Amino acid sequence: SRTKFVSVRNGYHGDTFGAMSVCDPVNGMHGMFSGMLAQQIFVDSPSGPTKEDAERCAVALEDTLMRHGEEVAAVILEPVVQGAGGMRFYHPKLLRLAREACDRHDVLLIFDEIATGFGRTGTMFALEQNTDTFRPWYSSLPGHELNTVDDEDDVKLPVVPDVLCLGKAITGGYMTLGATMTTNRVAEGISGTGGVFMHGPTFMGNPLACATALASLNLLGSSPWLENVLASRDVLIESMAPAAELDSVKEVRVLGAI
Repeated sequence: SRTKFVSVRNGYHGDTFGAMSVCDPVNGMHGMFSGMLAQQIFVDSPSGPTKEDAERCAVALEDTLMRHGEEVAAVILEPVVQGAGGMRFYHPKLLRLAREACDRHDVLLIFDEIATGFGRTGTMFALEQNTDTFRPWYSSLPGHELNTVDDEDDVKLPVVPDVLCLGKAITGGYMTLGATMTTNRVAEGISGTGGVFMHGPTFMGNPLACATALASLNLLGSSPWLENVLASRDVLIESMAPAAELDSVKEVRVLGAI
């Protein structure tokens, strides 16, 4: 009976039919397919990058799971950065609050890190972000950098989802490859009785793409990747900040190498 997904508005998760159904149905890019897609449940995304913005979104998520929990299979989020939905940044506290809400309602939590994984935000994965690492730069903020005052109840450990979607930077962009990681609980649900998930593309497990990913990840792991990301951040701020003066630009935002 659990066939619905919950997502937040301004999200983007891909262009296949299942993925399109959890993208924002109003301001996304898939409006022409609305009559063909499965109907999912959406809550308003955080209106800004502060902890209070994240907490308000978490309250709406909890309320939604209270009302629809019996039909919801999973909550899906782009952690910390909503990419194609407008490069919107939100406070990482939402990740922990979403994890707690999903646990209370026995709902799976999916993190889509296809755009944010492998160092792009300043941590290896966005799910590792916390008040010590989350330092977004906004042209519209006084002082420009968000003041994320350390919160005594902020847990510095990564928030672990039940399903983690990876891609893009897994190969450094040289080959197309995606990967889906799950907890043991989810894996056992698929293969615990000897079954397999019979839903894969023709080129699944492509050896050239996998070899490219291994080489790219070895290079990334042996490089000063964090220093490189921080250097990219400085260049982005210096070069893009003047664009905020243009009438056609609402705001310039930078987080890590985004």
